[in-house]
Amino acid sequence: MTFKELRAAAEAVLFASGEPVEAEKIAEALEISVEDVEKLVASIIDELNSRNSGICVIKLDDKYQMCTRLECAKYVRNALEIKKNTPLSQAAFEVLAIVAYNQPVTKSFIEQVRGVDCSGPIANLVQKSLIEEKGRLDLPGRPLLYGTTDGFLRCFCISSLSELPPLPEKETDVETPVKLNDEENKEETAE
Repeated sequence: MTFKELRAAAEAVLFASGEPVEAEKIAEALEISVEDVEKLVASIIDELNSRNSGICVIKLDDKYQMCTRLECAKYVRNALEIKKNTPLSQAAFEVLAIVAYNQPVTKSFIEQVRGVDCSGPIANLVQKSLIEEKGRLDLPGRPLLYGTTDGFLRCFCISSLSELPPLPEKETDVETPVKLNDEENKEETAE
């Protein structure tokens, strides 16, 4: 197959999938190397950008997905009568941050960090496909483990979790108690 034919085939795979596709799967399907897939996808991205296409290809970790360009999202939403998702609550953002920076985590870990019940925000984030069950912990009761999804990466316009901003460092300024000598203590108690 020529480069053009391979690029068209890779584009068709991305279009038909609708979900992120691992570069390795594309390579296997086209019977080429992963490095060649990366070149093909880069060529597809360049071509879509050069003609100001309404679609684009994004990279999510080691996966690629074809999706609507952000500038065109409202028109797609209008045409398909998709209701805009309600914004996340402060509690949901806090839970999402805990999961993103500490994954995989249990519900009890999240609740321990936040200090309150988190059933509602967790259910909301799962429903919005921002977090998902990643397995079970090998402890009594086998609690569920949660982690972020490809939807989380898309929503925050990042390719991988390594692009998350670093957490602020804790302040270690601990005040040292002022110790009064014995004579000053006697004077204070005498007054």
